[in-house]
Amino acid sequence: MCVCGRKTQELVALAKDGDDSAVSQLYGLYAERVRWMVRLRMGKDFRSKLESMDVVQEAFVHALSGLNDFTYTNEGDFLRWLSKIAENALRGNLRRLHTEKRDIRKEVRFESPGSATGGGFSGTPGPVKTTTPSVVLSRKEDFARLEKAIEELKPEYREAILLAKIEGLSYSQMGARLGQSADAARMLATRAMVALTAAFRRL
Repeated sequence: MCVCGRKTQELVALAKDGDDSAVSQLYGLYAERVRWMVRLRMGKDFRSKLESMDVVQEAFVHALSGLNDFTYTNEGDFLRWLSKIAENALRGNLRRLHTEKRDIRKEVRFESPGSATGGGFSGTPGPVKTTTPSVVLSRKEDFARLEKAIEELKPEYREAILLAKIEGLSYSQMGARLGQSADAARMLATRAMVALTAAFRRL
């Protein structure tokens, strides 16, 4: 995957040297995908209470502060590393919201700077060009409909979709994360996509 002719590895190296342009390009390359992961993982009960882009920005701040500790091996490493940081940031925010025990209906929605023009996942579904969720995942079409379909899945299916399709883990990596074999992870991902397709078409 390249941005302006530069591979992620090159951008990471430049960002480590303090290149602000490389940092901006990394953000442009990965922010929306990480936001998608955050939004799906936080669940519908917290989406009106916590702006997903705030979590993404928090994750990028943490990632940049620890960038020198990141070791690049292959093309998927940066996304997986960033996704893990975002997951930890999300958990911290959810713990805070649980502790506060505020009525979600009285809460003023958090807005991140630039969220009105932040593009990608504005919450307004675009024209439906396909009934295949895998294409929606790759093209970011009709996100609102896909989001509702994923909410209908069993928790283990939702996690499988996030790991295999959003974070882009291999079946071996997915299995390691879930404590399963690669074959078991592959079967889980297959069943999850079948269930997602059915739910997506019902909507």
